[in-house]
Amino acid sequence: MAKPKATSIVLAMVLVLAMVSMVAGTGGFATYYTPSYTPSACYGYQDMGTMIAAASEVFWNGGAACGDRYVVRCTGATNAGVPHPCTGRTVTVQIVDLCPSPACQGTIDLSQEAFAIVANPDAGKVQIEYTRI
Repeated sequence: MAKPKATSIVLAMVLVLAMVSMVAGTGGFATYYTPSYTPSACYGYQDMGTMIAAASEVFWNGGAACGDRYVVRCTGATNAGVPHPCTGRTVTVQIVDLCPSPACQGTIDLSQEAFAIVANPDAGKVQIEYTRI
């Protein structure tokens, strides 16, 4: 009888770990850019609002990222200037532009408005977790 119970516990642990890895996002860094947000590499002079972002070459994929939506959450500071920059909130942004290397200092370059939702803008750059939706 003890053997089936141990097997059930191990199986339950494996399932929980698999679910956590599916829900967890990818780690990276976020920076922000300021208006004007047009033109953009994806939409030219079309106004796409303020909940937008520029993708770094990490996931730009030759422009295939245009229109993709990501949920972004601040996970921590990158410097001693603002030791606790995160607001505890998430933001959903749409990719509208490219943040090219070497100018791009983050994995994703959020609009100033989107960055302010997840972190104190005085931080300038924060650690994040992001998930494509």
